[in-house]
Amino acid sequence: MAIYNPKSHIAEEFINHEEILETIRYAEENKNNVELIDQILEKARPRKTEDGIRCAGLTHREASVLLACDIPEKIEDMYRLAKEIKLAFYGNRIVLFAPLYLSNYCINGCVYCPYHTKNKHITRMKLTQEEVRKEVIALQDMGHKRLAIEAGEHPTMNPIEYILECINTIYSIHHKNGAIRRVNVNIAATTVENYRKLKEAGIGTYILFQETYHKESYLELHPTGPKHDYAYHTEAMDRAMEGGIDDVGLGVLFGLEKYKYEFAGLLMHAEHLEAAYGVGPHTISVPRVKRADDIDPSVFDNGLSDDIFEKIIACIRIAAPYTGMIISTRESQQVREKVLELGISQISGASRTSVGGYTEEERPHDSEQFDVSDQRTLDEVVNWLIDRGHIPSFCTACYREGRTGDRFMSLCKSGQILNCCHPNALMTLAEYLTDYASEDTKEKGFALIEKELQKIPREKTRQIAERNVEAIKSSNSRDFRF
Repeated sequence: MAIYNPKSHIAEEFINHEEILETIRYAEENKNNVELIDQILEKARPRKTEDGIRCAGLTHREASVLLACDIPEKIEDMYRLAKEIKLAFYGNRIVLFAPLYLSNYCINGCVYCPYHTKNKHITRMKLTQEEVRKEVIALQDMGHKRLAIEAGEHPTMNPIEYILECINTIYSIHHKNGAIRRVNVNIAATTVENYRKLKEAGIGTYILFQETYHKESYLELHPTGPKHDYAYHTEAMDRAMEGGIDDVGLGVLFGLEKYKYEFAGLLMHAEHLEAAYGVGPHTISVPRVKRADDIDPSVFDNGLSDDIFEKIIACIRIAAPYTGMIISTRESQQVREKVLELGISQISGASRTSVGGYTEEERPHDSEQFDVSDQRTLDEVVNWLIDRGHIPSFCTACYREGRTGDRFMSLCKSGQILNCCHPNALMTLAEYLTDYASEDTKEKGFALIEKELQKIPREKTRQIAERNVEAIKSSNSRDFRF
């Protein structure tokens, strides 16, 4: 029997089944232990130090106690703390991105994904470089500055050379004032050598969802194809780190397995990265199973209510205070509005989850990976965020200034968000407003920028940011950053 060891590089030791079961038992036994719950919440509270703001975070076991707790007033305490932590490290900024689907050819048999190899009626597509160019221009014309590229796993249709060529094409396109400044990559687990190639290509974050940490369920959900190898998939982030990629993004597909198991496994994976490499995940995503071409989410029988989903997000924020959290257009406007207050720091906007979808006037449904619940335009999303008091951010500065991995975490922990990320967000919002926004969004947005500039504590930084915003408004000067 495997022994739990967060420093191990063996999947079944750092994601240990017996440890997860024991954690769930412990949490159930203590879910009404008010004294313990208060101690856990107090441990997680942000504290000012000489070096900035510090949060202790929580272990997977402590966080699981919070997740199990069903005392209404304690849940409200969790939500208040989650909001406090999010504001302490990420402020009121919300980073925007879009997925770009390159190919839906896939040789895996994943039973929850319409791209599975046995689906013979889905339209199979793969973008040429000219088609990539057209998709990117369409995204630039919306105002997007960062993409997450997606592709099915297929050794001949989607080899690493194809992915690298697409990345190069994306970075090379400058249309009017548009430019994609950061390409995150969400492709199948691969080799150390290929991760090195991705790093050399200038990717931002390497994202790979575990789908489920429950090995027995994992093997059933992935009956055929390379993804069937649980250990190879689960150990992918170790190989990515070895290949030089220090910004990695974790996630599970909630609804495939019982949520308490997935929650503990997800935090154990984050703890493993911290223990083995000195830096936790750059992001954690929280997708839920959604309807798609031949996929009925109800068959998985582990669906989450919105209330439980919100609680999971709050508990992840408390447990992993320095990690960015992502929610996609899988979720409705109403759900996204609630969880923005509980720890989410990145959202997608105006997403098309089909190959070639951005150049189509009507949203294609015959090749979507999942149904999109929030179908608003990017301008509508930006306008909505402003109305809610958030700063829509298109910033990519940290990645391009080499502030990745532990260097980003140091910035986050030092409390320099207001002197760095905050002005960067305002300047990139000014770019969006000047180049792409509707008149209503523009008016609201510049009023927000004027107010938020005054929150920059360092006078010299504030003055530079103010000058840069004016230069953006009055000329074609772009891409200022701290």
